[in-house]
Order: sequence, then structure tokens, then C-alpha cells
Amino acid sequence: MIDHAHDLASVRDATERLLTAVAKLDNAAVSAPSRLPGWSRGHVLAHLSRNADALVNVLEGRPMYASAEVRDGDIERDAPRPLDEQLADLRGTAARFDAVGAAPADWSRTVELRNGVTDSAARVPFRRWVEVELHHVDLGIGYQLEDLPAEFVQREIDFLTERFAGHPGVPRTRVTDGTRAWHTGRAADAAEATVTGPAADLLGWLAGRRDGSALSVSGGPLPGLPPL
Repeated sequence: MIDHAHDLASVRDATERLLTAVAKLDNAAVSAPSRLPGWSRGHVLAHLSRNADALVNVLEGRPMYASAEVRDGDIERDAPRPLDEQLADLRGTAARFDAVGAAPADWSRTVELRNGVTDSAARVPFRRWVEVELHHVDLGIGYQLEDLPAEFVQREIDFLTERFAGHPGVPRTRVTDGTRAWHTGRAADAAEATVTGPAADLLGWLAGRRDGSALSVSGGPLPGLPPL
């Protein structure tokens, strides 16, 4: 069972790690490229702030974003801001998300995210945790996939393999770090490829952060994965 209170605490911890790391940057570093194609670090930071606001909207029963165009425009607008403005926005939006998360609510209710995707309200804090952790890595400021909390890595692999399960574009695949195993892709396929490697590399491949070259594959080529 999802423990939203535990995940909210994990979001707070991850956010503090992020804020501490970002505070060591300067304006030039914020405007430098991130690890995400076409995005500066300022784009990543702006996205994190706007995502916190968007998830507050979700928890309060409003549309996550007014539109895809508004979402993208807000990120472009906020990306060039200097470090002190980025930090203030990150802190403020994180505090608003935490306050909404701490308010009494029916956490079993269904909420709507982007593009008609629905989920239980209890899963929203984990979704925010994913945003904070993976985008901290995307900043390219020393925080690596190998630095992610072990619980987070296992749960995000759980989430992503479940997401691709049954996907017509993904062949039947067994994913393992040598101690745990997950299954994903087309369940109807007779043959099954096995992808093996350290948990951080598996997560990097599943989340589109690594090309999978560090993984070993048997029973076929490394499956291609659709974008998240």
C-alpha cells in the first residue's frame, strides 16, 4: 500500500538535497546546459517549480496545467531567471505542495493528471519525488543515478516496468539487477529477453537517462523504449 505521508517526507528530504546543491551554483552555472537536450539548468529548475504548482492543482481538483502551450510557455518564461529567483521559487512552491499534502484529505480518491491520465491521490507525492530526484540528476551538478536512495530506485523501476507492461512497442522483457526481477513489455510474446545490470543503470535505461550500453542482454537485442 502507498504511504503518502512517508512519500511526502521523502519529497521534503529530496527537495532539501536539491536546494542545498543548487545554492552552490552561480548565475552562469544556472544558464549552462543541463543533461536534457535543449534545456538549460534554468529550464530544469523552472520546470520543477511549475510542476509543484501543477501537482497542487491536481490535489485541489483543478486541471494540472491550463494547456500544454501554457506549461511550455511558463517554463520558457522562467528559465532565464537568476539563481536567487530560482531558489526562492523552488522553496515557495515546495512549501505550497507540502502544505496541501499535509491537509486532511481523502487519499484514496482518483485524481487527473496530464493527457487524461488518472491515478490515486496517494500516488501524487511519489510522482513529485520522482520529479525532484531525476531532475536533480538532470542538472548535471554532481548528483548521479548511483546517489539516489535505494528505496526510490526500486520503486521507480517498479513503476516504469509496470508502465511499459503490455505496451505493443516493447517486446516481452525480464529486467533484473541479480537479486530482484521485473517483467515488462508484451505479455503475449513467446520469447523473452533478459536485461541485467546494476539497479542504477536499469533505472537510467528505463527512464531515458542512459542508453543501456552498460547492461547485458540475452535472448535478443536491448528493447527500445517509448519516451516517458
